[in-house]
Amino acid sequence: MLGWASVESAARALLAETGYRMFDAENLRDWIGLAVVDQKDDKIGTLESVYFDTSSDVPSFATVKVGILSGQKLVFVPLGGALVAPKHVKVMFEKKKVKEAPSIATDGELDAASEPGVFAYYDLAYETGSGGERRLGRR
Repeated sequence: MLGWASVESAARALLAETGYRMFDAENLRDWIGLAVVDQKDDKIGTLESVYFDTSSDVPSFATVKVGILSGQKLVFVPLGGALVAPKHVKVMFEKKKVKEAPSIATDGELDAASEPGVFAYYDLAYETGSGGERRLGRR
């Protein structure tokens, strides 16, 4: 039976052959400003920020800047399964779905009441912390 370290090492080697890397939390600041693309390599927008799961400290969602200058907004997309290449971040959802996702203003912040809607849009389970605390925190 392979341990997690062996599986992770094999996955990183396979991804490296294709020019992709796993999405490492310690490197997130390096990816801000990169293009975000879907599985067909269609550009969705630009990576603006990352929201972490407050209970596990794992990057869970990204905000992606979309739209033209006068109508720009930040849409949310899950980072589960995301891959990073030198010039873009590839997410697991289609461009159309992401562009229609819950959004905030480019200078806005996700309020606690809107969190469940972000999870529901992508059919992801949502639970607050044991004390009712928020699930997502921006860094």
